[in-house]
Amino acid sequence: MPHFDSPLAFAPTDLAHALQHATVSGLALDAAVWPQVQSAADVLGVHQARAHMWGDTERAPLHWKSGGASRSQPLSHAPLPPQGVRGTDADLKDIPFLLRGVEAEIALRMGRDVDADAAARLDEADAVALVDAMAVSIEIVDSRWQQQLQAPEALKAADLLCHGALVLGEWQPYHARDWALQRCAVQVGRQPWVERQGSHSLQDPAWLLSQWLRHATRHFGTVQAGTVVTTGSWCGLLLAAKGDAIRVRFDGIGEAALQL
Repeated sequence: MPHFDSPLAFAPTDLAHALQHATVSGLALDAAVWPQVQSAADVLGVHQARAHMWGDTERAPLHWKSGGASRSQPLSHAPLPPQGVRGTDADLKDIPFLLRGVEAEIALRMGRDVDADAAARLDEADAVALVDAMAVSIEIVDSRWQQQLQAPEALKAADLLCHGALVLGEWQPYHARDWALQRCAVQVGRQPWVERQGSHSLQDPAWLLSQWLRHATRHFGTVQAGTVVTTGSWCGLLLAAKGDAIRVRFDGIGEAALQL
């Protein structure tokens, strides 16, 4: 088994490889070994190194997560590894999760390529016009840290914002909705359904698009048509256990399901 010591000078590729090994093996890292990781630049370097492991270095990855606590707070963005993206009714038993959190989200799909010059000129309405489809999505929140969600914020951010897997429902044509009236329901295992209405932290999941596109194109390359971004939880973080079935439905949009 590889052994990752804390480097004398932080190198993003070192942590990227350590996180990749932890993801595959299910063996958690000790946050105390990586005290040098503190800045947004450190986190970005790890994200870029992870993305380079997945292939194309000239274009942005095809799957992302983005979101924030409110419109007045900074947004966070992370590319997602393609091997963890599945279709609805997926069985995720092959993934060695350390933490099984559940977030119910709306995923948006880009209908056109966007480069850095185009992204720099986008306003909110321009960005929304680039979306061609939406789908119900379920993110499994995970942690590669022994300290899990008590790890330092920078280390959780470097860990692809605590991403474990993404399951996507059937795609539907994107159209404007009254998101304040949007209803969402989630069932985790045998727990009672959790229901929410108008509970998205940004009021409109598409509000983040222009900021995400500027980040992705500036630091990773052109965002291709077909790229998918998830946009933040409607139900907060719900905790699941190994073997649980998860079901999510958004009225008027669709459903998604998975097996842990």
